[in-house]
Amino acid sequence: MTKEQKEIIIRFRRQGLGYADIGRELDISKDTVKSFCRRNGLMVSGSKPADDTAGCRECGKPLIRQKKMKRRIFCCKVCREKWWTEHADRIDRKAVYTFTCAGCGKLFTAYGNKNRKYCSHNCYVADRFGGGAADE
Repeated sequence: MTKEQKEIIIRFRRQGLGYADIGRELDISKDTVKSFCRRNGLMVSGSKPADDTAGCRECGKPLIRQKKMKRRIFCCKVCREKWWTEHADRIDRKAVYTFTCAGCGKLFTAYGNKNRKYCSHNCYVADRFGGGAADE
């Protein structure tokens, strides 16, 4: 992106033009315009710019936002994992599939794999290699 394009984006955003309109005008991607605007605090009207300091969602420890880096919401991996473990209901699992096990015939659900056939490894072994009836 040229310096001239950056200046035009700044001017157009201050006039209230949207990302797509600016992108069409400059013949660049709307996402490129959006990224530039986010990095330079030229947010959509009505939205708040991100705070430079915020607290960890889990422990509240202050977080310092570093330029040109994605905004952090947790101070460390331990806090992130603890928070998501305690708030599992907030996970939007769109890829949950329901199947009937080819080994035992029971209904089961699987996350992220739409091609599952067996509810467990035991059912797989029993059905494929004959090991008697599956226990699970």
